Amino acid sequence: MTPETILTNALLVLPGEVVAGTVVLRGAAIAEVQPGRSHLPGAEDLGGDHLIPGIVDVHTDNLERQVQPRATARWPSRSAMLAHDTQTAAAGVTTVLDALCLGDLGFDAGRTQTFLEGVADLDVLSRTHLLRSEHFLHLRCELPAADMPELVEGVADHPLVRMVSLMDHSPGVGQYRDIPRYRLMRMRQHNQTAEQVDRRIAELLEQRARLREPQRRWLLDRVAHRKLPLASHDDDTPEVVRRNAADGIMISEFPVALDAAEEAKRLGVGVIAGAPNIVRGGSHSGNVAAADLVRAGAVQVLASDYVPPAMVEAAWLSAGTGDITLPQAVGMITDGAARMVGLDDRGRIEAGLRADLVQVHPFEGHAVVRRVWRAGERVS
Repeated sequence: MTPETILTNALLVLPGEVVAGTVVLRGAAIAEVQPGRSHLPGAEDLGGDHLIPGIVDVHTDNLERQVQPRATARWPSRSAMLAHDTQTAAAGVTTVLDALCLGDLGFDAGRTQTFLEGVADLDVLSRTHLLRSEHFLHLRCELPAADMPELVEGVADHPLVRMVSLMDHSPGVGQYRDIPRYRLMRMRQHNQTAEQVDRRIAELLEQRARLREPQRRWLLDRVAHRKLPLASHDDDTPEVVRRNAADGIMISEFPVALDAAEEAKRLGVGVIAGAPNIVRGGSHSGNVAAADLVRAGAVQVLASDYVPPAMVEAAWLSAGTGDITLPQAVGMITDGAARMVGLDDRGRIEAGLRADLVQVHPFEGHAVVRRVWRAGERVS
C-alpha cells in the first residue's frame, strides 16, 4: 500500500496566491491540494505555518566551506559532503546544484582537490539513500585557467552535470573590476606587498589575453551536445550580456552592475542573484545590491551562493518590502530555479509533482524552516 501523509492547517504558497489548505502526499508525489482543513485522524496539523515547495538551489559553494572550515584546516572530503548535505536539507533545500570550480587562478590551490573529491563522493553517495537532498553538479569553469580544459574533460559527460558557468576572475573584470580593491584584498588575504600583488596582476592579465578566448570557444563546443543551461558569471556590462546571449549563454549569474541585469531582462536572459546579498543588505564585494535587481524586476532566481539558509530568508525579506508578492518571492527559490535547470517535476505545490515541501514559520522578520520533506519522506 502506498504510504499517505496529510499536511493540514497550512498556508499553501501556490504560484499565484497563498491559500489556507491541505496537501495530501502519496508515496513520492503530491496527490491532492485542497482548500480548507482536513479533520481526518491521521492529518498532521502545521499550526498555520506556511508550506512552500522544496527549495531548488542552482548555485552553492557551501561544500567548499565545509572542506575548508578554517584557512589552515582542511576537512576530510566525505565528511564535508555529508555535513554540507545535512545543512542544505535543514535549510529547506531539497534539490542542490553543487557549484565546483574547474581551473585555478591562484585564489585557492585546494579547489581542484575539492572538485575531484567532491565528484567522487557524489558518485558514491548518490547511489545510496544517505543524502537528504538531491544533488547535481554545477561546473564553474575558469576560462583563463590553464588547467580548466583538462578538468572539464573528466566530467563533461557526467550524468549529474546540470549546469555550466563560464567564469573569469581575472583582475579588472567582473567581480574584480575594481583593481585597487582587488590589490588590497590580495594583500590582506595572502600577506603580500603591493609590489608582489602587482606582479601577480600582470601575470594574470597576460594569461587572460592568451587563454581566455580560445578556451571559451573550446568549452562552448565541448558541452554543446549536452544542451545544458549555460551561465555567465559576474557580468559587468550590457555588452558582455549581449555577446553571451549571441553564443547561447542565456543565464546571467550574479551580475555585478544594474545595467547588465537590465540588459539581460531585455534580452530574455535569466538572472540569478545571491540570497546572502539580500540578507546582508548588499554585496560583500562592493557590487550592485541584489535587492535593487529584484526591485527592477530583473531577477528570476535566487541562489544561496555560500549560505544555504539565506534562501528562504531572502524570499521573505523580498516579499516584506512590498516590491513583490510572497508567491513571486518563493517562486525565485523554487519554481523559477527548477525551470531554469530543466527540472519540471518539482518547484510547485501541484498534484502530480514531486512531494518536496518545506514548513516555514515566520518569526520577527525571519523565516524559520521547521520541517522538510523530499519525495514524500521527512528529511529534516
